[in-house]
Amino acid sequence: MHTDINEQLEPAGGQELSLTQPPVEQHLACSEPWLCGSRPSSSRGRPCGRCRHCTASTSLLRCGITCHSGLRAKHGRDSIDIDNPQDSIKATQLLDGLVQELQKKAEHQVGEDGFLLKIKLGNYATQLQNTYDRCPMDLVRCIRHILYHEQRLVREATNQSPSPAGSLVDTMSQKHLQINQIFEELRLFTQDTENELKKLQQTQEYFIIQYQENMRLQAQFSQLSQLGPQERMSRETTLQQKKASLEAWLHREAQTLQQYRVELAEKHQKTLQLLRKQQTTILDDELIQWKRRQQLAGNGGPPEGTLDMLQSWCEKLAEIIWQNRQQIRRAEHVCQHLPIPGPVEEMLGDLNSTITDIISALVTSTFIIEKQPPQVLKTQTKFAATVRLLVGGKLNVHMNPPQVKATIISEQQAKALLKNESTRNESSGEILNNCCVMEYHQATGTLSAHFRNMSLKRIKRSDRRGAESVTEEKFTILFESQFSVGGNELVFQVKTLSLPVVVIVHGSQDNNATATVLWDNAFAEPGRVPFAVPDKVLWPQLCEALNMKFKAEVQSNRGLTKENLVFLAQKLFNSTSNHLEDYNSMTVSWSQFNRENLPGRNYTFWQWFDGVMEVLKKHLKPHWNDGAILGFVNKQQAHDLLINKPDGTFLLRFSDSEIGGITIAWKFDSPERMFWNLMPFTTRDFSIRSLADRLGDLSYLIYVFPDRPKDEVFSKYYTPVPCESTPAKAVDGYVKPQIKQVVPEFATASGDSTPGSATYMDQAPSPAVGSQTHYNMYTQNPEAVLDPEGDFDLDDTMDVARHVEELLRRPMDHQWIPHAQS
Repeated sequence: MHTDINEQLEPAGGQELSLTQPPVEQHLACSEPWLCGSRPSSSRGRPCGRCRHCTASTSLLRCGITCHSGLRAKHGRDSIDIDNPQDSIKATQLLDGLVQELQKKAEHQVGEDGFLLKIKLGNYATQLQNTYDRCPMDLVRCIRHILYHEQRLVREATNQSPSPAGSLVDTMSQKHLQINQIFEELRLFTQDTENELKKLQQTQEYFIIQYQENMRLQAQFSQLSQLGPQERMSRETTLQQKKASLEAWLHREAQTLQQYRVELAEKHQKTLQLLRKQQTTILDDELIQWKRRQQLAGNGGPPEGTLDMLQSWCEKLAEIIWQNRQQIRRAEHVCQHLPIPGPVEEMLGDLNSTITDIISALVTSTFIIEKQPPQVLKTQTKFAATVRLLVGGKLNVHMNPPQVKATIISEQQAKALLKNESTRNESSGEILNNCCVMEYHQATGTLSAHFRNMSLKRIKRSDRRGAESVTEEKFTILFESQFSVGGNELVFQVKTLSLPVVVIVHGSQDNNATATVLWDNAFAEPGRVPFAVPDKVLWPQLCEALNMKFKAEVQSNRGLTKENLVFLAQKLFNSTSNHLEDYNSMTVSWSQFNRENLPGRNYTFWQWFDGVMEVLKKHLKPHWNDGAILGFVNKQQAHDLLINKPDGTFLLRFSDSEIGGITIAWKFDSPERMFWNLMPFTTRDFSIRSLADRLGDLSYLIYVFPDRPKDEVFSKYYTPVPCESTPAKAVDGYVKPQIKQVVPEFATASGDSTPGSATYMDQAPSPAVGSQTHYNMYTQNPEAVLDPEGDFDLDDTMDVARHVEELLRRPMDHQWIPHAQS
């Protein structure tokens, strides 16, 4: 039975229960997952439920399934996702196919027995069409339910193990199947209490009629004195017999009525108990898991998924809750119309309070943030967010669309809100365009508010603790609204908090702000006080967060390998162990992560790691995906890897000395040394000339470690070079120069540049190899380029290339064009 939530009920003989002061339900729903920590217990052992059509249609469904064994293959019943509205077409095809098969079966029946079967099959086909025409997904659900339990019974009878992967049971998760089964039980319970309530009303109405008859007999007794003695005695005896019989009946019937009332209240108690459990499963498990996925998506985790299935469940909850609430109110009116002493009045009062609490929890918990605002929020910059009420369409909230307001509050203000402490409507900043009316989308049945053009005009910071920087201070966006349900029968004030945001005023703060967000999203604990996070976490936990962020930022399926993680652990812990297991029990503090500089460096671990992601994302992503960049190795490890390789073998590793730098290490045996390390390239360098072109310029780099020919790996990324026989055309009187990577020490020997051609020497020369008379514009300091072990290292030389790049951007002046000398 469907009950319109706006319907005004007038029970027989009673008055509508009115609320002179509609209760105002307040709730703060937080985007923080796990604020509610309870988990549902297993529903195994519960008697199986049936959908509302299942009981009436089981036999005809079995007939249809039996007579059309090919239907499964034809219409792909197992591939239908009942939670995906787009699959309703497949469900309709399934229904049509089933009806057609029943009709065909009916047409082929002959003889006397066949005549009766033909009528039955025709009736089955009509009944199927009428029952499921508007809701074909219910047919799929019902068939699955029947077959699932039949398979289970067969397995139990034959002691078989569950069916293999790909079978019917695997098409739906066990938990979701249990949720749907409980919904069917709740529908049956609700229909049963509806029937019991009608039975109670009818019984009570007949009781009242008989009670009025008893009152009429009493009135007749009072009139006997007006009759003669003989007639009075005759009538008195008859009336006494009728009255005694009727009063005995009334006494028995009053007890029966009381029993009916108690039984109905007990059934409602059972329904509400199951309702509360189902709601706990959906809100405190499924919805919280969705919020957790949303939080991890902020760190680059997989998308949290749509809310369609959750909304479907919440709408079913809302419908069943409202039906039971209306039944309880009608039962109260029935009891008020004919008071009978007993426990029912108190039971109904408790039921009414419980059902109101249940619907309040549902409404307020389903006011959620579908699209979170950016967690690193820059002032004076436009941003967006979307808020959604999952039960808005079912409860007809859109009939009077509510307005949602957004404000930014501090961590302390968020704590006070969760404690229901007054904050005097304070905010920590001013957001422009912070009000939005919720809109109902008929096609999707969603009620949501889309904030498209918000902007944080100003921010008010609180006093910081100790070494805490501005990029460690957390805020949150508070969304709040008020609306009524059931024709102002209930009024709700709802609030929800966004994930924590870090406010910055300049792009240079983005790096450290991202670290704060990453740590919070990854390590937020269940039921935390906003926005507390552990100060220390295990290294494997941080590895998982870093790998998730790395793959998302670089947009690559090639994540961090075991060897990469060992390298990072060595860098973070200043350790030499090459075994990842040695770090499993070690903890990393927030200070180690992004407050204290690495030993001997002027940057933190996170700043270095973020620089690696930045250069890969902007310039080196295809090379990383190709496996051409080894990356996470230090200088000594690079030498160890190259020592047994032929000359010209090189590898690409991330620089230890410069954030976002990548350097080339190669083997070239010479009297001076065997291993060479080129000054690191950064994002700025690659915006001028790509890595592939730079490598292509250096002909003495032959093999990409371990043994892949360089051109095989990088040639597809080379910039096409114009034919040498075609002279460069002058543009506005100017001749465009060429930019070419040159390492002076190798230029003559390897012919990296053509004599007399205009070239760009991209690296500083080394005074350790030969005379550099043609490059006397550069500082000559042999000692400055030797590492502590006396090795030659271009890592630490002056970046002359960048100065030359600046010069190349200026109008051409021949005195600044270096020429390669043969």
